Parts: sequence; structure tokens; C-alpha cells
Amino acid sequence: MSYIDEYFADAQRIIDTIDRTVIARFIELLLQVRTAGGRLFFLGVGGSAANASHAVNDFRKIGGFESYAPTDNVSELTARTNDEGWETTFEHWLRTSRLSDKDMVIIFSVGGGDLERNVSPNLVRALSYAKSVNAKITGIVGRHGGYTAKVADVCVIVPPVNPDTLTPHAEAFQAVIWHLIVTHPTIRSGAMKWESIR
Repeated sequence: MSYIDEYFADAQRIIDTIDRTVIARFIELLLQVRTAGGRLFFLGVGGSAANASHAVNDFRKIGGFESYAPTDNVSELTARTNDEGWETTFEHWLRTSRLSDKDMVIIFSVGGGDLERNVSPNLVRALSYAKSVNAKITGIVGRHGGYTAKVADVCVIVPPVNPDTLTPHAEAFQAVIWHLIVTHPTIRSGAMKWESIR
């Protein structure tokens, strides 16, 4: 089998085996946040940061949620990294944003954070702070063992079907899953441009 065939076969296995009930619970929790007038805070690093920025747009424009991502402001992000250190960048940003129990933190990550391995420690610190204020925590990640999967109210695990393509499939399916969620009839509140042109 060629790499192309294997890559798409793995993607099909992910689609076939992903837990739909967890996605449904994610949607239910989002509806609770919207009813309470809460906000969405998307946190991600690397490719997941790009996904967070895109998701902010979709959940604001299509879903009608007040939504933000700290990585959208490179000046603040780099100032906090320079002055305070990488580990606390997201935590301090959430504090300044006055994160509350009405709000939801949404993690996009391959591994979900791991302090012991010093991977995405800023996600771990942010989630610890979110728990301390009783904010809702959700995530879309590619591993069961990371910090996000351990502490989230709802965490969608992209099935890790191939250890050689864990990162590209996890980051690609973050986009597939959030697009599913934001266009779900119970979440969607705004029209999408091309779908509105008949």
C-alpha cells in the first residue's frame, strides 16, 4: 500500500471508530454555556494554535458565541513569554480575561499536555486554573494519556490509529470535528456564505 493509500485508510478508520456520544456531549455542554451567556476560550500550540484561531472565527460567526484565542495576539503572547515564561502564558491570559464558571476552555492539542515530559506545560497550567474557577473544560486531542483527557468535562479523542501519523491526523481531525460541531443544527445560528447561495 502506498503512503497516500495508507494515510487515507487511517483517516477512514478514525471516522469509523471515533466516539460519536462524546461529540454529542460536547455539543450539549456548549449549549449550556451559550444559555448561561458564557464565553469560549480556545487554547492550542503550533498547528493547534492555527486551528484555535480558525475555530474562534467559526464559533463567533456561525455559532454566535463570544470566542477568543490567546495566540491571536502575538504581541501579548510574546511579551508574556519573554517576561513571565512560557508555562504561564495561557494561565495569566485567562486570569486577565476573568475566566469564570460560565465560560468554557477548549483545548486543541495532539497530546493534551504533560508536565512530566515538559510538553505543552502552558496548557496544563491553564487547565489547572480553569478547574480552580469551575470553568467548563473540553478538548479535541490525539491521545488518551495527556492532561486534557484526564481533567476535561468532555474530551474527544481522535483515535490514534497509526503512531507514525499521530500529529497530522490529530490536527486535521480537530478541524473536522469542530466544523461538525459548529454547523450542527442546535449550535449553528448564522448562515454560511456558500451554503446560502443556491
